[in-house]
Amino acid sequence: MRDCEFSDNKVLHSWHNNAGEWVKVVDRGAIPSRRLITDQAIFEAVLAHNPSSVLDIGCGEGWLSRRLAAEGMDVWGIDGVDELINEAKRRGQERQQFRTVCYEELDPQAFERKFDLIVCNFSLIGEEATNAIFHRACSLLNPQGYLLLQTLHPLLSCGDEKYLDGWRPGSWQGVEGDFQEAAPWYFRTLSSWTQLFIEHGLMLTTLQEPLNPTTGKPASLILAGQVCP
Repeated sequence: MRDCEFSDNKVLHSWHNNAGEWVKVVDRGAIPSRRLITDQAIFEAVLAHNPSSVLDIGCGEGWLSRRLAAEGMDVWGIDGVDELINEAKRRGQERQQFRTVCYEELDPQAFERKFDLIVCNFSLIGEEATNAIFHRACSLLNPQGYLLLQTLHPLLSCGDEKYLDGWRPGSWQGVEGDFQEAAPWYFRTLSSWTQLFIEHGLMLTTLQEPLNPTTGKPASLILAGQVCP
């Protein structure tokens, strides 16, 4: 029954309702795992691929786009929430462009170029939306380009639930702020994530598990896949 209760539309609806509060949380560095581990982990993962152009999918208020542009990359950021994109534009720098685009409506022909790398930092939350990004990835990338994503580590985020793909209720636990109802999210096993790369013409090249230095357990999972020749 749970899968019937949740949907990609509910994910987007929740983020529309919580966008302003989310920006405040990011600005004050109120999520310890991001501040201590995962923000730097995804930044370094992008740098390791040495791209000259990046598409930041689910860019939010644009913090990662700004850091990458400061390194000399041309960065486009997209998100499905107008309020977040408007904030990203307000804070934007040279070498950056931002657009409001729902993942399912992403059209590779709408961009003026292809990209060396697509980065999705904790932004592949839904079911159909995630499938849509993988389906379009190769059309958005230059030859031998990369799709890079960071997500919750499946083994740790599974909790007491069965280790099976499916919708899970969201939670703002551990995040201080005046949030409304949390977005649901679509849980995927490690094998399910890797299968998405294989099915969509991407050769998995990197699997990283950034560790929390306090607990010694993975704080996230980072996967990278390259367009197959």
